[in-house]
Amino acid sequence: MTIQKNIAVLFSTCCCKPLSITKIQGDASSRQYFRVTGANGSSVACYDEAFNTSSADTYPFLVLHDLLSRHALPVPAILAMDAEKNILLLEDCGDLLLQNVFNSARQHTIPDRYREIIDILVQIQAISGHNNQIPFSISFDKEKLMFEFDFFIQHGLRGYFAPLLGDELIGRLRYEFETIAEILVKPKHFVLNHRDFHSRNILIHQNKPVIIDFQDARMGLPQYDAVSLIKDSYVRLDPSLADELKAYHYHTLFGNGLTGMSFDEYLFYFDISAFQRNIKAIGTFCYQTRIAKNNTFEHSITPTLAYIPEYLEARSELKRAGKLLQPLLEGIVG
Repeated sequence: MTIQKNIAVLFSTCCCKPLSITKIQGDASSRQYFRVTGANGSSVACYDEAFNTSSADTYPFLVLHDLLSRHALPVPAILAMDAEKNILLLEDCGDLLLQNVFNSARQHTIPDRYREIIDILVQIQAISGHNNQIPFSISFDKEKLMFEFDFFIQHGLRGYFAPLLGDELIGRLRYEFETIAEILVKPKHFVLNHRDFHSRNILIHQNKPVIIDFQDARMGLPQYDAVSLIKDSYVRLDPSLADELKAYHYHTLFGNGLTGMSFDEYLFYFDISAFQRNIKAIGTFCYQTRIAKNNTFEHSITPTLAYIPEYLEARSELKRAGKLLQPLLEGIVG
């Protein structure tokens, strides 16, 4: 039985006979999404091959959905599921992404909307739990950060951008990446992070933000998610708004007792995290373009590279890596 037929069976048991099942363009993920429409409305079906190999206690989406829902965070409701068929049926929260607000009639709402979303982010970052259970048992440790740097090396430097950097320069760059990763491993400052908190993973539904794609949440510096939102590969905020939002995030964290950093320290880790996060994103875009043959991400490579000089200028800790990356940065205009 095809995925669509299995979706139709599940939808029929909880709603009504489906009138249409339409594939939805997803992000850089192995999961598949479909909009299912019936006489009484629509829902979104998610097909994930990993579902039937897990239990409710170990399948990350269900664990995180339960956690976020218990803390009254805005996530789509689960309507039905069939683990054997790898299908979840979710509330349809529309297709208006935060990204789509830019250059639209809603453009004027962006500053207030971003402050509202940072309030939601801090609510997520305030959640704590047992360190032997996901997501609190996993973190942006050095191994994870280096996995992301190495993904960039493999699919960016040795793939998409080859042969701009030879093996000797790549080896020197990897050494710098290790040093940068070590800077970011500060468990005493770690909070819960969504991990992909950007404008394509935030829907605007009934004029309120709804958070999606949260199943990869893990512990890390609070700046990681703030970087994803403020130094987004898909939209570029006005610099003055970006600075205001950094301050807003910091003061909201501090006011809720979630950080003991000074603001200068916050900004330092923001820039180092931003460098790492943007490099990681470029690696993903190169992989999607060259290996997955998904060209929808290629146009995001240059805007993401354009952020890098800002961090290199601000932080001496990044200058050696920046010098080695110069062949990629030549001609980039921020």
